[in-house]
Amino acid sequence: MGSHPHDLPMPVPATAAGREGLEALLRAPRSAVVALDFDGTLADIVPDPDQARAHPDAVPALAALAPQVAAVAVVTGRPAGVAVRYGGFAGVPGLEHLVVLGHYGAERWDAVTGIVHAPAEHPGVAAVRAELPGFLDAIGAWRGTWIEEKGRALAVHTRRAEDPEAAFSALREPLAELAARHGLMVEPGRAVLELRPPGMDKGVALTEFLEERRAEAVLYAGDDLGDLAAFSAVEKRRADGLPGLLVCSGSAEVPELAARADLVLPGPGAVAAFLATLAGALRTA
Repeated sequence: MGSHPHDLPMPVPATAAGREGLEALLRAPRSAVVALDFDGTLADIVPDPDQARAHPDAVPALAALAPQVAAVAVVTGRPAGVAVRYGGFAGVPGLEHLVVLGHYGAERWDAVTGIVHAPAEHPGVAAVRAELPGFLDAIGAWRGTWIEEKGRALAVHTRRAEDPEAAFSALREPLAELAARHGLMVEPGRAVLELRPPGMDKGVALTEFLEERRAEAVLYAGDDLGDLAAFSAVEKRRADGLPGLLVCSGSAEVPELAARADLVLPGPGAVAAFLATLAGALRTA
């Protein structure tokens, strides 16, 4: 017989700041926020992002944890509604107050209403949407790359290319120039370059949410370069004396994130097990 996740020992963060963040969460969970990225953190990375789904253990772990903390939020580059659908977050007992901050915080879904609030689309996104297929063709980058439509952003994936890293490197500068021409920015990720409006990132979204909830402690978990802004937001709060724990899901593809994390876990299954262990510790506290 295997162990239940909440029977597993609590992982110990490698840094003093991380240990302090975990202790603060365990000591006063009702004033703590747990915020997590979706792809690569709650859901395994898959070749086709449309096939991504939350890890089978992730939603049960979140549902066990959420009633015991101030709030749980999913912070993702995906449209909020897509993350809700692929995560299976709607109508789950225990997740009645879940918040999903989509498009790096530009969109928001609240479980309590089931409604997505979103601003108007940036005109540059429509312009790039029209131009991108021909642009990739003209620079000889069509083979093995493909475009993901993200509503308020567009992403060019290189994971299926013959040499994904070489394709990524070759595209980075031309796409940055295309984005700049239309008032957009490029967000690099794991074998993906996303063209999106400036001004919103996971750090801004997380900071605003923590202020809204008057959080005194935070746990943030992510796996990609887009999560660095959220890591920076937590580090800034820690410099102001507010404890926080930074978790990296997986480490091989994004060493920059792993180097700044207090706790490195080997992917979404391990993240879900950690959340379940946390929920179990709070239940018995």
